[in-house]
Amino acid sequence: MPRRAHTVRELSEYRAMWLFAMFDLPVDTRLRRRRHAAFRKALQKRGFSMLQYSVYARYFATEDAARLERGRLRSLLPPEGHVRLLAVTDRQFGKMEVYFGETAREAERPPQQVTLF
Repeated sequence: MPRRAHTVRELSEYRAMWLFAMFDLPVDTRLRRRRHAAFRKALQKRGFSMLQYSVYARYFATEDAARLERGRLRSLLPPEGHVRLLAVTDRQFGKMEVYFGETAREAERPPQQVTLF
């Protein structure tokens, strides 16, 4: 039986990862509000985009790159609250259903990237 040739896109859908940072941080004092804002700004500075309030995601070309970023994010965690980090393949991410009201929309696409060797 002949083997099917895979295109680069097909392989990258399973190799590329989306890293989600989902958090619920207290904002009942001025200090906690500052920590909440600092964490959000740190995520944005690291290239994460807001999908929903307190849900951010970033695309990575490989699982290893996503794993390294998870380690970096651990050093930014605020002392209170809940933070969850979840990595899914680009293929899984593409199956997400997104709705704005009753209107369905396409999930975010991976950013255009240039690979330098």
